[in-house]
Amino acid sequence: MATLRTLRKLCQHTHHHACSLHLSASRQEAVVISGRKLARQIRDEARADVEDWVSAGNRRPHLSVVLVGDNPASHSYVLNKTRAAADVGISSETILKPSSISEEELLELIDKLNTDHRVDGLLVQLPLPEHIDERRICNAVCPDKDVDGFHVVNVGRMCLDQSTMLPATPWGVWEIIKRTGIPTLGKNVLVAGRSKNVGMPIAMLLHTDGRHERPGGDATVTISHRYTPKEQLRQHTKIADIIVAAAGIPNLITADMIKEGAAVIDVGINRIQDPLTGKNKLVGDVDFEGVRKKASYITPVPGGVGPMTVAMLMKNTIKAAKNLLLTPPERVRMVASS
Repeated sequence: MATLRTLRKLCQHTHHHACSLHLSASRQEAVVISGRKLARQIRDEARADVEDWVSAGNRRPHLSVVLVGDNPASHSYVLNKTRAAADVGISSETILKPSSISEEELLELIDKLNTDHRVDGLLVQLPLPEHIDERRICNAVCPDKDVDGFHVVNVGRMCLDQSTMLPATPWGVWEIIKRTGIPTLGKNVLVAGRSKNVGMPIAMLLHTDGRHERPGGDATVTISHRYTPKEQLRQHTKIADIIVAAAGIPNLITADMIKEGAAVIDVGINRIQDPLTGKNKLVGDVDFEGVRKKASYITPVPGGVGPMTVAMLMKNTIKAAKNLLLTPPERVRMVASS
């Protein structure tokens, strides 16, 4: 009997050990979140929304993009945006201007587009030439047409948890987290990067109250930046349930910095030279191959946040078209000039 009991205990221990090995093995490889797949879902939703809107007798939404200069990356981004617009049934135009355009000339163009009733969504592609004040340009776009969500009125409404045009990249990150089912309530989040267009809005969306008009994630959020010592950054990442890397520094987040099972969203877009081929390649802020062995979820670069940014821009354009139908033309002129 003693021998039988010993054998049973040994079998139970072996079974428990095998289960533990299986669970730890399953945790070693993160689920790679396909931003392209999620973006297709959102674009399908946007396409159906446009079809319903037009079928109800409304004018097809229209997006105007102002592109200044010859920056190859900017031209590529704008092309992706206009292609996505065509895909979901939004009409669009790209207005090309030389890098020599003056700030006043650009402001005059924006004013003209603000008051053009055919234009629902308006964005000025950033960055702009150094002689132009980007903040002044962003604030010149009518808030109701501001599909980038960069106008100070829209930023303020977002910070007050009110319904507004959300910046497309932060909104894309938020949708990735929600649609993937990554819990945020009461969780620790580290946002690496404090830019006003990406890092700060992501932190706002994740920490704010889920019961408000614009529901937030109810997370405890820490923001790090260029002056955060590396060792202090490591202390924050070690306890983070979710890490959003948006600092623009390749390999900023490595496997030894994260805890087992953390969700890692990589917003970084960095062009570096591949040591093997000598050619330029896109990488994020996260050591993808190392971190994926320890995280529960991870987004790739490319193919992660990027496609989501474009998809959310389409959502904002549809929202702008619907808002403008309810907005008297005189209010558009008044708000744009304020």
